Amino acid sequence: MSATSSAPAKRVLLVIGGGISAYKVLEAIRRLRERGVLVRCILTRAGAEFVTPLTVGTLSAERVFSELFDLTDEHDVGHIKLARDCDLVVVAPATADFIAKMALGLANDLASTALLATDRPILIVPAMNPSMWAHPATQANVATLKARGVAVLGPAMGAMAERGESGLGRMVEPPEIVEAVMAQLAPEPGPLKGRHILVTSGPTREPIDPVRYIANHSSGKQGHAIAAAAAAAGARVTLVSGPVRLDDPDGVDVVHIETAREMLAACEAALPADAAVFAAAVADWRVARDAGQKIKKTGDGPPALALVENPDILATISRSISRPPLVIGFAAETEHVLDHAKAKLKRKGCDLIVANDVSPESGVMGGERNRVHLVSAAGVESWPDLSKDEVARRLVARIAAQLGEGA
Repeated sequence: MSATSSAPAKRVLLVIGGGISAYKVLEAIRRLRERGVLVRCILTRAGAEFVTPLTVGTLSAERVFSELFDLTDEHDVGHIKLARDCDLVVVAPATADFIAKMALGLANDLASTALLATDRPILIVPAMNPSMWAHPATQANVATLKARGVAVLGPAMGAMAERGESGLGRMVEPPEIVEAVMAQLAPEPGPLKGRHILVTSGPTREPIDPVRYIANHSSGKQGHAIAAAAAAAGARVTLVSGPVRLDDPDGVDVVHIETAREMLAACEAALPADAAVFAAAVADWRVARDAGQKIKKTGDGPPALALVENPDILATISRSISRPPLVIGFAAETEHVLDHAKAKLKRKGCDLIVANDVSPESGVMGGERNRVHLVSAAGVESWPDLSKDEVARRLVARIAAQLGEGA
C-alpha cells in the first residue's frame, strides 16, 4: 500500500497487548494501510493468545516481531532500531499490566524494551475491566505516563466481554484509533496554524452565600477536548473555563473563572479571535444579591431567593463589533433537541449550534461520549455516537474548513 502523496510514508510501530479487544486492532491496521501508513507490529505473548502472527503479518504486509532474545530478529533489525525506525509508537490494547510496566520503566520483553528505548511519540489505547481502570494504581500509572507526554485515547463506556459487566473500560473503535493516529502523524503546520480560537468550557457557579451556589453537572470534558484539538491543529487557543476537575490542556492559554459575568469579561478580553466555540454550560440565573454570610435556618422556612438573568454570552459575542468570523454555540437539551437548537440558532445570532441530549439516561453530562447534531442555516447534520475527543477533532476539522473557505 503506497502513500497518496510524494512525501515519505509515515511509519507506526504497533504494540499489540493481550485482551479480547485485540481483534479490533486488525481493522485499525487495515484502515491505516489504506491511509498510506506503514505499520510494523510487535505482538506480545499475551496478544498472541487472541490474534495470530499470520493474521497480523498478512494485514500489515510486514514481518511480525515477538521475542526479545531472538538472534535472527536482533541481527536483522534489533530492538533499538525497531523502537526508533518509526514516527509513532501505538500500544493497543494497553492492558492494566502493560500500563503499569510502562509507568515503572520495566523492560523484560521485546515490547516493553522497545517502549523504553524509543524516542518517538507514544499513544496508548487502554482496554480493561472497569474496576481495573478505576483502581487508584491504574489511574496513578496513567497520570505518570501523561506527565511524561504519552497520549491516551479512551477508554470508552460499554459492555465488557465478561457477562454482565459494563462501564468505562472498553477499547475505542478502530475508526477512532485511526483518526487519533493520523492526528499524531499530521505534518506541521496544522490547518489552524496562525489562527486564534476562543473556547469556553465547564459550568459556572453563581454564589448564593459564601458556601452555596447555583451550578450544573457539566464536567467540561467536551470543551476541554475542543481546546486540545484546536491546539493540536496548530491554533493559538484561549480556553475560558469554569470550575472543573480536569487538567489544563497542553499548549492552551487557560483563564479560570467562577461566574457567568466573569466568563463574559474573559471572553471579551480574549477577542479578537478567528472562531469562538461556546461549549460552557453557563448558569442562566443568579441571585439578585448574594449574602455576605452563610444563610442560617431560622425556623421560618427557606429563604426567598430573588433571581435575575445572567448575561447571554453567546448572543453578546455574536452581536459584538469584535465578533469572530465563526461563532459556534452549544445547546444542551433534555427534550425536543432539534427544535430547541434551531430556535436558539436564530435567537442567538451565531453560525452553528452543536446540539445534544443531556437527559440523565443519555450519560452525556459528565460522561466520555457524545452524540451531537450540527444545526446551521443550511440544515441539520447528525453525527453518530463518538468519544468526546473524536467529536472535538471532527468539529475542529469543520472549523478549519470553514475558516479556509473564508480566507
